Amino acid sequence: MLAGVLKKVIATRYVVPLREGGSLPGLVEADDLGMYVVKFIGAGQGRKTLIAEVVAGELGRALGLPVPELALVEFDAVIGRGEPDPEVQELLKASDGLNLGMDFLPGSLGFDPLVFEVDRDLAGRVLWFDALIGNVDRSWRNPNMLMWHGAPYLIDHGASLIFHHSWANADRFVSRPYDASDHVLSGVRPDVAAADAVLAPVVDEVLLRRVVAAVPEVWLVDEPGFDSAEEVREAYVRHLSARMADRSWLPEVSS
Repeated sequence: MLAGVLKKVIATRYVVPLREGGSLPGLVEADDLGMYVVKFIGAGQGRKTLIAEVVAGELGRALGLPVPELALVEFDAVIGRGEPDPEVQELLKASDGLNLGMDFLPGSLGFDPLVFEVDRDLAGRVLWFDALIGNVDRSWRNPNMLMWHGAPYLIDHGASLIFHHSWANADRFVSRPYDASDHVLSGVRPDVAAADAVLAPVVDEVLLRRVVAAVPEVWLVDEPGFDSAEEVREAYVRHLSARMADRSWLPEVSS
């Protein structure tokens, strides 16, 4: 799938909850016979987390970064009736409808910077990407990276785009610097300057519109301060375009 175009599948079986994440995602089988790690709309973090996952994830894939394919997962709460955990039952009941799935990577391992190596070029591009989206959740304590077939994959971008939690103050985040001191790849001496030279020309308004267009309208309606879902899409494009024009957020990393 091209970045900005999400396939839609229908959940056929709820397999198991994944308790590593705070939002209690679950492993779900779909009608395309694929397995997905699903983040549910009924989780406490709400739809903003799913929006951030789509915008950041699709932007990352458009930049050539290793982000697993995303899919919109239509979920019928009836499927989860057999789940014995009351907490999970409540979550599934509240998530009837459209949710977000990430392609399941069977046998993948959590990334450990002391065990696995990432070259400076890729580290620079990952750090540049995280700085652009304001991702506060790729620290050495919680890398949100997996190793699969010897290659790293970037997951869990729900904690990015924090400006959309307060649209009235979103302009304050346009030039907000990114603190890379805690980033899981900072010890690799990532080449951010080289990444900027390659990636910055790619992130134009056309790409941003395509990425934001992948967010389902149902997740954008009734946003306070906006009259329509299209107005919300424009706000995302406008903010990220302004951030690209400013670029004072670029992190400084010791070479």
